[in-house]
Amino acid sequence: GDDVPEDAPEACPGTGSDQAGKSDACAGCPNQKICASGEAAIPDPAIAVIAERLSNVKHKILVLSGKGGVGKSTFSAQMAMGLAGMDKQVGLLDIDICGPSQPTMMGVEGESVHQSSLGWSPVYPYDNLGVISIGFLLGNKDEAVVWRGPKKNGMIKQFLKDVHWGDALDYLVIDCPPGTSDEHLSVTTFLGASSPDGAIILTTPQEMSLLDVRKEVTFCRKVNMPIIGVVENMSGFVCPKCSTETAIFPPTTGGAEKMCTEMGVCFLGRLPLDPDMMQCCESGTPYLAGIHTCEPEDLAANIALEGKARVNFRAVLTSCIAILDQA
Repeated sequence: GDDVPEDAPEACPGTGSDQAGKSDACAGCPNQKICASGEAAIPDPAIAVIAERLSNVKHKILVLSGKGGVGKSTFSAQMAMGLAGMDKQVGLLDIDICGPSQPTMMGVEGESVHQSSLGWSPVYPYDNLGVISIGFLLGNKDEAVVWRGPKKNGMIKQFLKDVHWGDALDYLVIDCPPGTSDEHLSVTTFLGASSPDGAIILTTPQEMSLLDVRKEVTFCRKVNMPIIGVVENMSGFVCPKCSTETAIFPPTTGGAEKMCTEMGVCFLGRLPLDPDMMQCCESGTPYLAGIHTCEPEDLAANIALEGKARVNFRAVLTSCIAILDQA
């Protein structure tokens, strides 16, 4: 729909409307003058610059959730590492301005972003995997980023516009903060001319999470962001001693699969809780076997040894690749 500024009255016709700045609802609005002049409806010139910058990126994927703490950063990190382990050229962009996790999850904490004539250079944990995060720009890892919306939006715009990802990327994974607010509107607007493939939405099985995730599905539809599918994370825990599976977060209302059926979106699969996943993220190492974890001749044997949790993660990743390749 038309863009409605945060400080606009409830009945705002939207900055793109031909009634912008002219309708009765506009009286007294701080944006009335700029809307009436038509300036507000002019698209940000950065959108075209970003489209040019990302023109050599084959697939652009957002990882979203309406709920915090469901594993977006974990999934984004291990998805990026998994794709890089399949010998793909991968970029990981962390736009969680207030809680940047990727420097730690990628094992590159303390590194810094360098600038060249081509733009900002990502930090490379592997030669085919580049990472950008505000975490690399902070002097102290315990420093809090206390920014209002416009400053966060400016940072996201700069990341999309000024980062040089190399000659070509197969996948750009964008790790987003929870919710449906400033950062999400910014990234979907700035990617407007870049044809993003869509969003992978994460949830946990219980209704408390699904409540907010349904809003994320609605948000994607409102801003015309395609939905690749939904992943149910933390779906049960298999005891390593006795192999009993326990539902830590019981799916009281049918879980993500039922929600996907009701809302007409693709269900990508379930990922159980796995202490190995946490250890991989803490140490910045790949969860799935790939070209960075073993010799090529040992890869098939290593994949064959993967337990249930890793088998599920690989299946979700394979489904995502298949959906992207069909698009």
